[in-house]
Amino acid sequence: MATRSNRTGTAVRPPQDPAEPKTPPQDPTRPEAAPGTRTRARRRQPRLWTWLLLPGTLWMTGFLVASLLLVATLALGTTDPLGNPRFGLNFANLTALADPAYRTVLLRSLGYALITCLICLGVAYPVAYAIALCGGRFKNLLIAAIVVPFFANYLVRMYGWSVVLSDDGPLLKALRAIGLADDGTKILQTGVGVIAGLVYGFVVFMIIPLYAAMERMDTSLIEAGRDLYGGPLRTFLFVTVPATRQGAAAGCVLVFLPAMGDFVSAQLMGGPDQIMIGNLIQDKFFQGQNWPLGSALTMLLMAVLFLGMLGYLRRTRKDEAEAAR
Repeated sequence: MATRSNRTGTAVRPPQDPAEPKTPPQDPTRPEAAPGTRTRARRRQPRLWTWLLLPGTLWMTGFLVASLLLVATLALGTTDPLGNPRFGLNFANLTALADPAYRTVLLRSLGYALITCLICLGVAYPVAYAIALCGGRFKNLLIAAIVVPFFANYLVRMYGWSVVLSDDGPLLKALRAIGLADDGTKILQTGVGVIAGLVYGFVVFMIIPLYAAMERMDTSLIEAGRDLYGGPLRTFLFVTVPATRQGAAAGCVLVFLPAMGDFVSAQLMGGPDQIMIGNLIQDKFFQGQNWPLGSALTMLLMAVLFLGMLGYLRRTRKDEAEAAR
């Protein structure tokens, strides 16, 4: 822009043309950022988080891999006459897994874990729905009321639950009082008691993911679903459930994995006909003094759990690919 001089010789700057772009004044004490500085700053931040996560990741991964290798090598070992484990190359423990008794226990454990997932879904969906969409300012208080009791030791909670479900416990007394049970009705020492213990122990792992999924869900979808499907039940089945299926899948994984290997519920609320694979592993390691066979059973359990986790990861990846389209 050209300047002109007045009579005194002082340079006078003409008024700026409105069409000419304005340049903001620069602070002379602040140097201008060099090109690419912001890009390098953005790259430096993820790298910092990577370095911060590295020690804990290496620590956990190292112990996990070391323990798995130890159990896998011990599964090929033998025991001496005193019951002490000895490493070796013996496949008898792996072939013993084909025994029908072990197969029956594995299928029973799988069935109990799947039934537990279904019951936890049925219990957790209404609870999560009520807290996320109807809780208002009491959401945090309601979540705390559900989560805080589960801070108690798992074994202590199972002992308390076994007292509630016992033959002289308050539940059966109430059922006998209203005529829904007789003196011969039992809950403990049955499969119902084992499943009840598993549901009580792990239902919170289903509520939290479902609550998080419903908290993120757009409530306008429910309003649109009511216009399309009419009743609240159809809206819930065709709108809410598909919109929260990722939370339900995460909850099923969090419930299925520990329920499959649980042994406390079967020990306290089951009988000889309700033992699970976790009880077999515990018996081989502590009472039977057969660590190689216990290690083989552990590897079998790990294989089943790995297949379940692999199916969950594949489903999650598929959902993410569909959402990215």
